[in-house]
Amino acid sequence: MDNEALTINSEELLQNWQSTLPTILNKTDSVDVSLDHANSNALNIHISTAGHAMYTFDFRCTYADERKVDVSLIDVEQNNKAIDENNEVIQTLAEDYVRHIHECAQTLHSITHS
Repeated sequence: MDNEALTINSEELLQNWQSTLPTILNKTDSVDVSLDHANSNALNIHISTAGHAMYTFDFRCTYADERKVDVSLIDVEQNNKAIDENNEVIQTLAEDYVRHIHECAQTLHSITHS
């Protein structure tokens, strides 16, 4: 998709994601959303879980078009060390976060779709 397909500039899109995603995630999780400088249609999402597990998840959310996003898990760490992403607990958490990211994209549909 070329940059013209999104009807919102990347900075405005980023600001909307930064204000909306934390309201969709668990209140105890923290999130950082940033622009992906390699792809103007993508956002990088870093989620830190609350509690003793101290997991961090890195996702890339790419707009396939103004209505659809593709979300990919990039990395999972525990206490700043890479861990096996195939663990059932990690898979369950990652799937939950992917659902929340899609929910955020759907919430923001009114600003990304003309």
